[in-house]
Amino acid sequence: MRICVYCASSEQTDPAYRAAARQLGERLAEAGCSVVYGGGSTGSMGALADGALARGGEVIGILPRFMADLEWGHAGLTRLELVEDMRERKHRLLTGSDAVIALPGGCGTLEELFEAITLKRLGLYFNPIILLDTLGFYAPLEAFLKQVIAARFMNPEHVAMWQRVAAPEDVLPAIRAAPRWREDARDYAVVRG
Repeated sequence: MRICVYCASSEQTDPAYRAAARQLGERLAEAGCSVVYGGGSTGSMGALADGALARGGEVIGILPRFMADLEWGHAGLTRLELVEDMRERKHRLLTGSDAVIALPGGCGTLEELFEAITLKRLGLYFNPIILLDTLGFYAPLEAFLKQVIAARFMNPEHVAMWQRVAAPEDVLPAIRAAPRWREDARDYAVVRG
């Protein structure tokens, strides 16, 4: 499986976030999964990559050129692919992935996550989207998304677009258990009365 992981580069966060990222990288590599992520060397990004690499995993980084110029890329990856901009990065991260995992992160991580959810809603992405809820990070977001559904900006079916799990060891079972998104997703992408 090729797993797309959205995660942050901040070193200023609680160490538990980096520990969970490293553990996730280890588990994905041990399961034979290829990891594709944003290509960074610090924060949860670096921890994820280091964990997967330590277990012999394939780790592919997708990094915009301006970030490479700033030496933000991870030097030890299986492959580091340079792209022109953030839009191309997001496209390359998601294309060909068998699942998405969103670790806690800032505006970049959240943008990537919301793009994946939007594409799934529109029937353009069909695979699992997993929120790794380290320290309860995603509980408020999930509550907000349920509020969006209750306010009828999305349909009740849309709550099934993502799964929230508590720990790295829960991620792969959640991916395996998640049903493929319905092929008729476009039929209920528009909110019904």
